[in-house]
Amino acid sequence: MALPHRSPALGATFALTGAALFGINGSMSKVVMAAGITPEQLTFARALATMLIAGTVLLVSDRGQFRVTRRELGFYALLGIAGLAMIQWLYSVAIARLPVGVALLFEYTAVVLVALTALLVFKERVHRRLWWAIGGVLLGLAVVAELWDSSLDGVGVLAGLGAATAYAFYFLAGERSVAVRPPLAVAFWASTFATAFWAAFSGWWRIDPALLVERISMDGALADVVLPLWVPLLWIVALGGFAPFVLIFMSLRHVNATAAGILASSEVLFAFLIAWLWLGETLAPLQLAGAAVVLVAIVVAQTARDREAAEVATPEVPPEVP
Repeated sequence: MALPHRSPALGATFALTGAALFGINGSMSKVVMAAGITPEQLTFARALATMLIAGTVLLVSDRGQFRVTRRELGFYALLGIAGLAMIQWLYSVAIARLPVGVALLFEYTAVVLVALTALLVFKERVHRRLWWAIGGVLLGLAVVAELWDSSLDGVGVLAGLGAATAYAFYFLAGERSVAVRPPLAVAFWASTFATAFWAAFSGWWRIDPALLVERISMDGALADVVLPLWVPLLWIVALGGFAPFVLIFMSLRHVNATAAGILASSEVLFAFLIAWLWLGETLAPLQLAGAAVVLVAIVVAQTARDREAAEVATPEVPPEVP
């Protein structure tokens, strides 16, 4: 089969659009949780929607992806629960307690953990700039968190760091998964096990159906906009999850993994901008400087893994958390 024409401009557009949609999703999720949906219930809804959408597409386009071995099922169970389910839940907990952009800063330190794991566990060659990236991340986060007066919520910070750890695992495991199966199939199986896990522990049955049609204010600058709860919830599971997930992978058909990863990291910037314009979440000038240091360090860490070693398992961008 002939490879599609590569267009770096189109690839960048896909990646940036996906990052922007993910950035909006944080503020949207915060509004939905404030209306009464718990982080666990929101995580269940996102996993369920991803499973249904990915499964439907595979049913039409590639039914062979439903045939897996027992060993694969065990791997996907670990990927779906320890990776996907934990990332989404811990991130939801973090944004419920922290400014959206700050929560994402903590989560994206997963990129540094990935490079460090590649060096220490998989013995990949990693560039020396990784150590500069680690130093930059630690310094920047210390400033953002204002460790000298502990102004940020401690549980939120721990949830953000936990999300980073789960994301790093998902990144590394997913990186190897998409080398043997299409990203959509990996997303389907991982989200299937994440759905099963949260079906048991999310308390979805406690959601009052009347809540879904209750009209809520979109808060902040959009306080005058009143919508049924199911509308922003639908955004979260579709345009805030599945759509940007697909866009990030579409970008990989046109730009290399490192470039796509760096572009995807712009989600942090979009999240800060949207949360500022919409919810009025702001940081002090010194905290903004710290956030800039963290973001630069994340980009540096994204390029620290040796390209040849990393591409053995392709791609370098994980199946984005839908």
